[in-house]
Amino acid sequence: MTAKTPIPLDQLREQVGACHQCPLADGRTNVVFGEGDPEARVLIVGEAPGKNEDLQGRPFVGAAGKLLDDLLAVAGLAREDVFIANVLKCRPPGNRDPRPEEIELCTPYLREQTRTIDPEVIVTLGNFSTKFILKTEVGITRLHGHVQQAGRFKVFPIYHPAAALYDPTKRAALEDDFATLGELLGTRPRPEG
Repeated sequence: MTAKTPIPLDQLREQVGACHQCPLADGRTNVVFGEGDPEARVLIVGEAPGKNEDLQGRPFVGAAGKLLDDLLAVAGLAREDVFIANVLKCRPPGNRDPRPEEIELCTPYLREQTRTIDPEVIVTLGNFSTKFILKTEVGITRLHGHVQQAGRFKVFPIYHPAAALYDPTKRAALEDDFATLGELLGTRPRPEG
């Protein structure tokens, strides 16, 4: 069996932009395809776009995105060093959870993005993307901060940054997990002293 040839990201972005397979396409302002380094060592996967993301067509641009930028710095990374995508490419109304039929129709795009980018590590943010990528019912509270394997990919589950906005006690765990990510990648600056 020969490996499938990856689809170039610009071609894939056009396919996603033309997608009208589910009703989410009818309510979107913009598709949120994802952005970052097309050859990134790290693919960060969130759940779905929120209101700000839908308006701007970019992932993680609100308060959770600002916190994500700060957390990437803890790992010795910047937004341009990684590729950020979501399980869904269109915003569910009222930021509700994605429905199984929406996931089924949209996730082939995420699979293609993953195949094309070919990251060293997939970072799943929150329960939703973690359960999808790892095909598990085990929650993020038990899995976060521990490297998992999904096929040939290392998967590193981390709380969603929004969790720390609602529950500040999760911020330390987020910072610790991003520090661990930086150590795994060898990108984290060594403490002086």
